[in-house]
This record gives sequence, structure tokens and C-alpha cells, in this order.
Amino acid sequence: MPDELFTIAAATTGAPASAPFGRALTAMVTPLTDDAGLDLKATAALAEKLVDDGCDGIVVSGTTGESPTTSDVEKDAVLRTVLEAVGTRAHVVAGVGTYDTRHTSELAQAAEKAGAHGLLVVTPYYSKPPQEGLYQHFVAVATATDLPIMLYDIPARTGVPIATDTMLRLAEHERIVAVKDAKGDVFASSEVMSRTGLAYYCGDDALNLALLTHGAVGFVSVVAHAAAREYAEMIRAVDSGDLPRALRLHRRLIPAVRGIMTRTQGAIMAKAAIQLRGVTDNRTVRSPLVPATDEQVALLRADLAEAGLV
Repeated sequence: MPDELFTIAAATTGAPASAPFGRALTAMVTPLTDDAGLDLKATAALAEKLVDDGCDGIVVSGTTGESPTTSDVEKDAVLRTVLEAVGTRAHVVAGVGTYDTRHTSELAQAAEKAGAHGLLVVTPYYSKPPQEGLYQHFVAVATATDLPIMLYDIPARTGVPIATDTMLRLAEHERIVAVKDAKGDVFASSEVMSRTGLAYYCGDDALNLALLTHGAVGFVSVVAHAAAREYAEMIRAVDSGDLPRALRLHRRLIPAVRGIMTRTQGAIMAKAAIQLRGVTDNRTVRSPLVPATDEQVALLRADLAEAGLV
């Protein structure tokens, strides 16, 4: 695990003292072949490109990685591929969250066996468990391995937020160390940051700068597929107290956020973005997702050009 990379960064940039999974992470898509099989060669190449561009963390098999439609065997293959490609240069976090506590724990154990540096565990979705159910779910998964955990709070997709009181209880567990925050409630996030040692990572690209200025240590970004270098620079600007520079970067990247995150599902447009940038040769997704249309790709090209990214 590349802890020494973060130690060097913290010493030279004024980074927060605790960023257990790095600072600039990408929620990476899972490249597929034309017939929707895994493309592990492209997976390794994409991970290497993202790290070369400035990411110090990769999240695999999150929603952007099409985790609902990849098998457990495929998730293991993707994780091992990314670990082999960049595991000595970046933190590699495995998405293992499901709406089944037992299955999530099994995926966590498999990720630990494969060598993952940490786990991303999303709030159980669809079944809308009560807060006590959320608490018991996360604690059970945290107890299943020795890996550090990043909770993923995204109520717009799961149907249930992790309430502030529940977050405070979860923060007491030694292996629950971070939150990927896509709740859209900066005040609630600020309160948890003020009362716990949890490291917050913005999980909503529209709010990256806002959450950084409230104390987040970094982000888990989809738009970083096209703007990893610029987002890493934004973190450095905030660390150095140069908020005008950070704001310029934020405003410059608004068209990229618009193009990737607002016109259709994020994984669809992230795949279109990396195809436009020549990293992959297709934009294949698995059903029920559908590939970006030519019209959507044309709009995305204009958005990325406006942001200075193509």
C-alpha cells in the first residue's frame, strides 16, 4: 500500500493529516469489449492513465464501474488487474456494497484476499432499512476484514441517507475511517467532520470545491476520467490557500461536469469521455445502461473543448 506517497505529499503540500485513501480518486469505469465482456487490457491502461494524470487513488466496482451488472468473479478480476497495474503507485479501493449484508461481507473478504487497500461500502439500496439496520450492516462488514472502510452516502440512489447520529456512531469503529459524501447536504457533512475523525471525500463533482473548503480531504470523482490533472491541481490550490486559483479551476471545469454528469447516467458519459480522449476504442456499457448516442457524444465533445480538455 503506497502510504509513503501520501506522507511525502502531506509534507510538501500542507495536506490534511489523515487521508487514508489518497486525495484525488477516480470512480473508475470498467472497460468492456464490443460484445460487453471485460477488457482487462484496457482496464489496466485506463488505471495507468489516471494515475499518470495525477490520481493517487482508484475506486473499482462502484456504480460507475457498473457493479450491479458485473459478477463477483469479474469484480475480482478487475480488482486484481488494477492492483497489478497501479497498486504500488496509488491506493486501490474495492467497491463491495450491496443490499445484502452477508453478500457484502463475502465481497469484502474476497477483496481483502485479492490485496485491496480499502473498501467502499454503499448504503444498502432499495430495501430502505432503518438507521439501526444501516448501523448493524456497516459494522458487520467492518468486522469481516481488517481493511479500512469508506462509507458511501448517496441517498438519491439508495433511498436512505446515513443520518448524522448514525454517522457519529459508525465513526467509533476503528476500521470505518472515511465517507464518500454524495448526500448534497454540506452542513450535515460539516457537522460530522467537526465531531469525528472521519475523512470526507466528495462524491459529487459539482460540489468538489465546496466540500474541500469545508474540510474534505479529497474526492472520488467521475469527471476525473477527463480532468484528473485539473482536479489534483485544485486540491493543491486549496492546500496552499490559493482559493482564487481553485475557483478558476472549478469554473473552468463546469462544462465538463455538465457534460458528464447531467445529460444521462455518469458511467455512460464517462465511457464516452475516455473514448473521445483516445484511452479506449469504444463506449460499450451493459444493459440496462445504453451507450451514449452520437448526439450526446457531440455535445460532450463541445463541453470538454469548452473546459480545455480535448
